[in-house]
Order: sequence, then C-alpha cells, then structure tokens
Amino acid sequence: MAIDRRREAAGGRPGRQPPLGEENGSLPPGDAAASVPLGGGAGPSSGGEIQSLPSPHPGGGPHSAAAPSLLLLDYDGSVLPFLGGLGGGYQKTLVLLTWIPALFIGFSQFSDSFLLDQPNFWCREAGKGAELAGVTSTGRWGAYDGANWNSPPTTSFSTAAWGPAGNLSNSSGADRGDTPPLWSPPDKGDNASNCDCHAWNYGIRTGLVQNVVSKWDLVCDNAWKVHIAKFSLLVGLIFGYLITGCIADWVGRRPVLLCSIIFILIFGLTVALSVNVTMFSTLRFFEGFCLAGIILTLYALRIELCPPGKRFMITMVASFVAMAGQLLMPGLAALCRDWQVLQALIICPFLLMLLYWSVFPESLRWLMATQQFESAKKLILHFTQKNSMNTETDIKGVMPELEKELSRRPKKVCIVKMVGTRNLWKNIVVLCVNSLTGFGIHHCFARSMMGHEVKVPLLENFYADYYTMASIALASCLAMCVVVRFLGRRGGLLLFMILTALASLLQLGLLNLIGKYSQHPDSGMSDSVKDKFSIAFSIVGMFASHAVGSLSVFFCAEITPTVIRCGGLGLVLASAGFGMLTAPIIELHNQKGYFLHHIIFACCTLICIICILLLPESRNQSLPESLSNGEHYTRQPLLPHKKAEQPLLLTNAELKDYSGLHDAAAAGDALPDSAAANAANGLRSCGSARGLP
Repeated sequence: MAIDRRREAAGGRPGRQPPLGEENGSLPPGDAAASVPLGGGAGPSSGGEIQSLPSPHPGGGPHSAAAPSLLLLDYDGSVLPFLGGLGGGYQKTLVLLTWIPALFIGFSQFSDSFLLDQPNFWCREAGKGAELAGVTSTGRWGAYDGANWNSPPTTSFSTAAWGPAGNLSNSSGADRGDTPPLWSPPDKGDNASNCDCHAWNYGIRTGLVQNVVSKWDLVCDNAWKVHIAKFSLLVGLIFGYLITGCIADWVGRRPVLLCSIIFILIFGLTVALSVNVTMFSTLRFFEGFCLAGIILTLYALRIELCPPGKRFMITMVASFVAMAGQLLMPGLAALCRDWQVLQALIICPFLLMLLYWSVFPESLRWLMATQQFESAKKLILHFTQKNSMNTETDIKGVMPELEKELSRRPKKVCIVKMVGTRNLWKNIVVLCVNSLTGFGIHHCFARSMMGHEVKVPLLENFYADYYTMASIALASCLAMCVVVRFLGRRGGLLLFMILTALASLLQLGLLNLIGKYSQHPDSGMSDSVKDKFSIAFSIVGMFASHAVGSLSVFFCAEITPTVIRCGGLGLVLASAGFGMLTAPIIELHNQKGYFLHHIIFACCTLICIICILLLPESRNQSLPESLSNGEHYTRQPLLPHKKAEQPLLLTNAELKDYSGLHDAAAAGDALPDSAAANAANGLRSCGSARGLP
C-alpha cells in the first residue's frame, strides 16, 4: 500500500530517531505517552506546558543510558520540593540577599541624572561683586539678563538596565531662591556670543554644589563630551550583559557575581578620582560592564531559587527595592554636595557584597541542569543541613538517583546553540524586539511630556520631573502585579504593548490633527488643549512602555532554559540598553530626527503586537532546564476554550500522524474508533484518486 511504500522509503526501523515536535510543542504519537512533562504543575487554564524531548534511542539501545534520570532534570517537580521549596529558612535568606543589592543597583542606575545633569550657566564676566548684572533689589531676575543666561537644551535623565527611560528637565535651578526665568535654547548666533567667555557660573539643579559638567566646563564647544560620558555607562552595560551572560552559563553564576563585585569597587571608586572627562568616561564604561554582571547574575539567581508560583512577585519586590534607590538619590545628592563624594557613596555599599563569597552558594538548578551532580550533591547536603532537614524524607528518591549519576561528566551549553533550535530562538528574538521597543519609545514619551514644561508649572522643577518619572514607573510596576496575575505573562505583555501603540499613534496622529484645526480662529481649540492631550498620552505611553520593557526581561528569564538562561537574559537586557541608547544619540544631534525616531518605534509596536501572539505562556510552569525543554514549550490560545467546545488544535493524545512514517496500528490506537475509520476512508479515497491500490 501507499503507506507501506512511504514507510520503507523513509527507512522506518525500530531504532530510528523520531522527528522533533511541531512548533506548537506536540510530540509524535508514538512518543507522546512515553514523554513525561516536567513539573506538571499547570492546570487547564495555566497556559503551556514543558515536555521532555523523547530519547533519541528508544527501545533500550546501547546509548539509552546516556540521558540522565528524568527525576533529576525535573527540578521544580522533585528537587525543589525535597528541599522544602521556598519554605526553607535558608532559601528565604538567599532570596533576601538578592533583594538587598537592588538598592545599590538603583543608586548606580540613576547616578547620571545627578553627575551629568547639564546646569544653567552664564558668563562669569556678567556678574560683578556679590550680585550678577540684572539682579534687581528684590532678588528677582530682570528681563535684561536673558542675554547672558544660557539654558541647556532639554535633556533626559539617564537610565540603565530595567529602570524607566529618561527624565527630561529644563527647569531653572540654582539651588538658591533667586532663579532666572526659563529661556529657550539660543540660536547658533546667540550661542556663539554666549560662548565667547572663558569662565562660567553654574546653577546646578540637583542639590550638588559641583558636578562633572561644572568641574570641567563641559558647555558650549565641549558640551558633546557630556553625551559621550552618558554613552559610556550604557555601552558598558550592553557589552557587560552580552559577555557576562555567556560566561555565567559556562563557569557559573557565583564566580561572575563575585568578580563583578570586586571590579566594580575598583573602577567605581577610581571614577571619583578622575582628573579629566576622558578618564571619567573610560572608567564609567568599565563600571557599567561590572554593574551589568551584578544585575544579570542576581536576576538569574533570584529566578532559579523560586518555585513557579512565587517567581514573579519575588522579582517585583526586587524592582520595588531598586525604585527605593531611585527615590533616595536626591537625598543622597543633597547630603554629599559634591559629585566625587556622591560617586564614592554609591559604590561603597558594594563592599558588603564581598561577604557573598562565603554566604551565597552556586545555583543548584544550574548545577543539576549542566549535570554537575558531584557539586550538586554537596550543595543539597548543605541545604538540608542549613534547614535542619532529614534526608530520609526523600519520598521521590532524589538522593539515590543522584548517587547513580555521580560519574557523569558535566555538559555545559553556550548561547550560540540557540541558533540550531526551531522555536526557542524565535521566542528570544521576539522578546529582544519587545525590550528594544519598550525602552526606546519611553524616551519619546518622556521628551514629549517634558517639552511642555514651560507651559506647565508643575514640570518647571528638577525634582518634580524626577519624581514624576519615578511615580509613573512605580504605578507601572503595581499595575503589572495585578495584570499578570489575571492575564498571565503573554496576556499582560500584549495588553501593555497595545496601550503603548495606541498612545504613540494617537500622539503622532490625533495631536497633529488638533494642531491643524487649532490654527483656525473659529475652531474653538487652542494650543493648551493640544498640550494637555500630549501630556496625557505621554503619561499613558511611559506607563505602558515601562511595563513592556520590564515584563519582556522577566518573560525571557522564564522561557529560556537554565543551561543558557544568563545568555538569553543578556541578549534581552542588551536590547533594552540599545533602546535607552537612542536618548543620548538624539540629544547629541540636538534633537534632530526625533520625529522619525518616534515614528519608527511606533511602527515597531505594531509588529510586536503580532509577534507576542507567537510566545508561549509560562505562568505556573516549571522552568525549562535543557534546550529540548525550552524547545517544547506549548503555545496555547490566549482565552482557554470551554469544556463543551471542541478545540481547534488536537491534543497529543488525539494527534494523528498523516505522514505515514509511523505504524498504522500506533496511529489507530491513539485515535477513537470513529476517527480511525474516517482516517482510513480518507486514505483510501486519496489512493483511488491517484490510481493506487
């Protein structure tokens, strides 16, 4: 028959290698029953499930012993419950130790907002004696002083890693009460006249007496060096994410964390001793590189310590701690008064993390996934000793299975192996684009909102700008906690991306339409209406885009297998860094190309909405441990079908093999009698149509 001929042509033998699952994560029917899902903690509404890849040598061939025990690879289903889950006191201590450094990371992430803030400046020759020319007897600035006062163009607060992208501030701001009025950036001719002097007075707005700009006079012809200094930290973060992620997957999380701590202390403290802006920018690059290693490894360790139901909330707690660092930064700046003291105060708390060498162990999940069972056994005994547990409570037999595998050689994987997968690389690329879009478009919304600061009194103050951005980020994280609880990871990411796209498109299209009609005197619209709409859309856009960026990073940490988790996280975090890098690039070009920049990212949001539907759902699912686990994440519809409704996609038990590569008997057993009869009639009719017996 036709099936027999195709079977013989395909070389169907008992020892052949079965084909890989389809893109929706299904396995061939001959192996679907033999495969055991890892964890098995998902209910019918929890989304996708992870299935183990079928053995390449079924039937007990000579290589069947090459694969380790499924019990050991099922970390969330066997090893973690044996250790008490997150209920053990030692595990809670380790989670707490991953939260504390988030405060120090928050300080470093937002330090550029204070160290490199461009202050208002004016020629020193303009002031004689105790008062500057133009200051009235009441301490107010007269209109005449505008010629000698140079206010910098709108600039953004720098950001890093998974924090909110940039604050834009153009407020007046000497730290005394007699402040001049705001002036628009001068044209080219006025700039040249204001920059003829050789010394300037500065009105620093951030609570510092002196910062990097005022120390080395980075104004006028040297203003571009400020943007290079902002580049240095972000570029260091990008390279750090990519490189330390690969190293952490190869040598472990703990060595990368400890080395990053040592070197950030060296480079960070040396930054405070910089003698020129070139030295400052170079050292900031290496500081960002080491900071990326700390952020990345702590994020991965936090994820790998937690059971499925606790991962998101524990990650969000770390985000709230980092935001506490953001909120405390203005107080630290006012306390230090000098940028060098502030830089040293930001870095010195990392000295406490040197104690992690003797306190924090290697990731047990990573040791098990890379088959380093000798080290894993020692660490399990260490956990049981710290938790005062008795190994006799090992109901599933984890320790006996571990004893059998002690002679196995470690099997480590590099992130480049992802290229050979069928589904995993697509998921990571989609999340990279989401992260790039979320953090990149955040700057567009921030600049749009702060561009109206002359007309909105609330936004005329540096601290109002700063805390407005922090409040939006805080509200975004709180909304994420609620949305993800009800809609899951994929549904929440889709919702926030839709909000981002709507805010962007309305701001680009509707506001231009309002501006066009406001020019007619009989329209009843004014520029103030357009400004209010713009601010509203900007707030919604910043709110949603921050959630998109943060949720993309967390989503990647869940769907990337343990053996390459740090490498996958590095790719997504580096994409976020590229998105944030667009802010200083636009500033370096004096805001040229800003509108095109916004249009490009608005188009990316529409592409991301479609791509998000291709992602699996990871809520309440076990973390994938190997590449084969990550490859077989099942993609489920956003809304689960009703019990009385027939699903559009067949389940593994109902899957029918139409290729003829498997035995007809096996395919018939996997289907109901009626379905098997219909399939046989279909094949018979196809054979008759082709003239085959």
